[in-house]
Amino acid sequence: MSKSKNKLNLKLQQLPQPESPDPSPSNAVPVNEVINLTKKLDGLDLDDQQRRRLEAFLHQKSRVKELNGEDFETLCELGAGNGGVVTKVRHTPSGLIMARKLIHLEIKAAVRNQIIRELKILHECNSPYIVGFYGAFYSDGEISICMEHMDAGSLDKVMKKARRIPEPILGKIAIAVIKGLTYLREKHKIMHRDVKPSNILVNSRGEIKMCDFGVSGQLIDSMANSFVGTRSYMSPERLTGSQYTVHSDIWSFGMSLVEMAIGRYPIPPPDNESLNQEIANDEFSPASVAPPGRAVSGDDAPKPMAIFELLDYIVNQPPPRLPSGGVFSKEFQEFVDCCLQKDPKERPDLYELSKKPFIQKWEAEVVDIAGWICKVMDLSPPKLESIV
Repeated sequence: MSKSKNKLNLKLQQLPQPESPDPSPSNAVPVNEVINLTKKLDGLDLDDQQRRRLEAFLHQKSRVKELNGEDFETLCELGAGNGGVVTKVRHTPSGLIMARKLIHLEIKAAVRNQIIRELKILHECNSPYIVGFYGAFYSDGEISICMEHMDAGSLDKVMKKARRIPEPILGKIAIAVIKGLTYLREKHKIMHRDVKPSNILVNSRGEIKMCDFGVSGQLIDSMANSFVGTRSYMSPERLTGSQYTVHSDIWSFGMSLVEMAIGRYPIPPPDNESLNQEIANDEFSPASVAPPGRAVSGDDAPKPMAIFELLDYIVNQPPPRLPSGGVFSKEFQEFVDCCLQKDPKERPDLYELSKKPFIQKWEAEVVDIAGWICKVMDLSPPKLESIV
């Protein structure tokens, strides 16, 4: 693409490389380390069920020794994106079902060893709102990242099946995302850097967890050489090369909420009146959900945008908004509006977001997330004995 097509010189900021936390090549977690991780749960704000589930995961994790490619039985492909393919696998030595992400990289041994070391910080990330991590290793030209399997998949897949996600469910999703981002920020000094529906996972127990956050600067830099990341959820300041802050994650979160609420990517903006009518009548079909930068089909649909046209729109045009007209609550509209302030200084921080009326409202309400997820994704509710 010629330079003339990119008149604004939009660009992605290169991430700094964090220090390697552990020079050891082993990917196994010693039993005493699992015990230490379990003790660290005392410092988290957990209810009894959340604590039991995290303890159960760490106990399972203690059964996993050194990971290598020969110990996995591939069950099915779960999806592809962000530079890699994700498969559902069985770890034969332990019998555990995992999600294995494979990222093909042509890199030197020193670089891949640094990536594996940097990914080890994921062993420390244990929260009800963060996908569990079993380990990472290199084999046959691919980095493998082994994670907890979330049987309902990502929210972009849920949205395609549900056509759009109801506000009560989005309220609970918003709570989980804020708590997940807060945990990463406060406990590990990590910003997510890639908040979007495909990086928020759910399961048949009604749990909502984040994945694919940027802990390895070396991995991100290596992937950037052969892969162009998702740009459509990026904040205006990130697209113009300004410093990345947690407020950039908040913009991406706001964009994701609008998309999941209306059932399509919100740029170019849909007609407010027709969108209200569609939502009120619930006439969305899976085929009408458009990928980022693409319009829904139909004679009246906006024309698809080229990538730099889309980025130019994000930088220079008003931000997306939820349609008015009573389809969505005032609290939800206000919450989205504050996330999507063009000036990052005008966006609230994570603590301020947690105090917004929209969040307070849905923290006080009981919502059957598990029942809704199982119905939409055609999953059987988990057996009572497996709910810990």
